[in-house]
Amino acid sequence: MSYTESAVAEWRGRNAVDSDGNKIGSIDEVYMDAETGKPEWLAVKTGMLGSKVSFVPIAEASEVDGDVRLPYEKQQVKDAPNAEADGELSQDEEASLYRHYGLDYSEAHSDSGLPEGQAREAVGRDTSGPTTDDAMTRSEEELRVGKTQRESGRARLRKYVVTEQVQKTVPVQREEVRVEREPITDANVGDAKAGPAISEEEHEVVLHEEEIVTEKRAVPKERVRLDKETVTEEQTVSEEVRKEQIETEGDATDSRGRQS
Repeated sequence: MSYTESAVAEWRGRNAVDSDGNKIGSIDEVYMDAETGKPEWLAVKTGMLGSKVSFVPIAEASEVDGDVRLPYEKQQVKDAPNAEADGELSQDEEASLYRHYGLDYSEAHSDSGLPEGQAREAVGRDTSGPTTDDAMTRSEEELRVGKTQRESGRARLRKYVVTEQVQKTVPVQREEVRVEREPITDANVGDAKAGPAISEEEHEVVLHEEEIVTEKRAVPKERVRLDKETVTEEQTVSEEVRKEQIETEGDATDSRGRQS
């Protein structure tokens, strides 16, 4: 499908979506063919916050519900070869981009602004529907594996109080009364007769003992913290992919003259 410059001028700032309607990015600029002046490329901002510009052929692009739908997968556009968004693509950049999107490229003049291939007369006709051209396109699925980060768990530190019995053996002293008796001798007879001969009398001795006194105080013992480390392991991804095969029936020979 061919678009004029005025028709695609309004595409700037619109969302570019893939064939499934998934957003690829926003259209930043439309690049024209240097010879014909017709629209040829869309510069689409992709990546984080539109930090990358990917170029997509404008061929087969269409407007759908205000968006611009492209016949390519989102990842294919993001994986497009890097090209400077400086207002013009070099021939080398164009050739690399066309190869990436599976299109033929010719440096010859093109009236349409699109890659030019050599015209040829169609051979045979389509039996499964309207005749389009004389070739089948064989496609196959390619497995692309990416990585995303998800939360796998959480760890936290929690401090709580437990009570336990602590036993310590401490020696304590106490005083006890011991009665001592001594006979009267010439040495102590004077003290023995110092008082009345017969009388009532009391004598008191104060006894002491040690008593255990306990005291508790909080003492820092250690510091505990959480840290993270990254470990790498190998994981194998297994997925089924489909691919098309083309075979011939009847009296047909291949390009090398071999009969099928």
